Amino acid sequence: MKGAKFKTLTLGIQHALAMYTGAVLVPLIVGGALKLSSEQLTYLVGIDLFMCGIATLLQIWKNRYFGIGLPVVLGCTFTAVTPMITIGSNFGLGAIYGAILVAGVFVILVSKFFSKLIRFFPPVVTGSVVCIIGLSLIPEALKNMAGGEGAEDYASISNLALSFGVLLLILILYRVSKGFIRSISVLLGLIVGTVVSIMMGKVDLTPVKEASWTHLPHLFYFGRPEFHITPIITMCIVCLVCLTEATGVYLAVGDICKQKVTQKDLERGYRAEGIAIIIGGLMNAFPYTTFSQNVGLVQLSGNKSVRAVGVTGTLLVILGLAPKIAAIATIIPTPVLGGAMVALFGTVIAYGIKMLSNVDLQSTENLLIIACSIGLGLGVTVVPDVFEKLPSTLKVIAGDGIVVGSLVAIVLNGFYHVRTRKEVEAVVGERSIS
Repeated sequence: MKGAKFKTLTLGIQHALAMYTGAVLVPLIVGGALKLSSEQLTYLVGIDLFMCGIATLLQIWKNRYFGIGLPVVLGCTFTAVTPMITIGSNFGLGAIYGAILVAGVFVILVSKFFSKLIRFFPPVVTGSVVCIIGLSLIPEALKNMAGGEGAEDYASISNLALSFGVLLLILILYRVSKGFIRSISVLLGLIVGTVVSIMMGKVDLTPVKEASWTHLPHLFYFGRPEFHITPIITMCIVCLVCLTEATGVYLAVGDICKQKVTQKDLERGYRAEGIAIIIGGLMNAFPYTTFSQNVGLVQLSGNKSVRAVGVTGTLLVILGLAPKIAAIATIIPTPVLGGAMVALFGTVIAYGIKMLSNVDLQSTENLLIIACSIGLGLGVTVVPDVFEKLPSTLKVIAGDGIVVGSLVAIVLNGFYHVRTRKEVEAVVGERSIS
């Protein structure tokens, strides 16, 4: 019995380590872009880890109203990174959390109906959206590799050596290692890169020294939420994309666990995410969804225990209540983060390409959907001022490559592939005549 408990604990720690990098990168990227102080950044990292744990526990607690009851781990999706930065830059922090709160309510309200709308999100749409997500984040990764935009030592040899060294270490670890070590190769790259940076004198340990050992989550830490229509619409679109990604994860884990995922299961899963998003907004954290990297861990380990993921959720809650531990993540130098980001965001692009491999690429319509959605999504990311003359209420949506690309993919898929009732009846009539 002791051996079984130890194995469950080990697997729980492994799940936490596998998702830790992605969990801390989001607050670091968003907080850095919005110029938060070290104290604020420490809180953001801590509350994010805490909420990852709460969201995970809500999801595995299967009951009548919410929770899918599968071994899935939740964290903040990278889909929300660029929109949150854009909203924060244009409307302020309060608008981010007002939009998150409304989006959480929106997710709960649409959970019952969303599974019926899956036909609007076939692989050609979801694959394109995932590719756009990865592509829109790569420019930020490259800026960080150089030291971060505006840094005095931007593009210095030392910064580039650090970032490429981290990337190379991740690639080597992934090549020569297996199982657990391979699953945390990005985390190990960050650790080694930070240690080397300390030796080079590039790390300031003051935030860790000044951080307290414990703290409690604060309601509206960054101030009261503000509600603006454009940020709300943007965040609701982000959450729809998250639900689409989550559906794929639910189905994949259900297949691994040999458990059929029903429409009711999907509804409960969506509601759990909506509840987590609302709590995240109240605590000034982020919107939460399933982490795909942990799906591979379930398959790799062969352990399908929900208890192991329960251990993961509990560990994340504990970590989130210890600011000194959270502060450690804030001292990671920007070039080190940049090297890891290239691997992480590049993997998102590769996963999107993998999803598109299931699409009929002989169809000109599908090619046009992929071409226009990715083309416009990437174009807006690279040239964000292309819609500069639009009204401010539209600028946040039109200025976000992920949102633009997603809308284009959904609209074009509907235009080319979703048939009206009359068209369906006409096809049925032709078949009956023949």
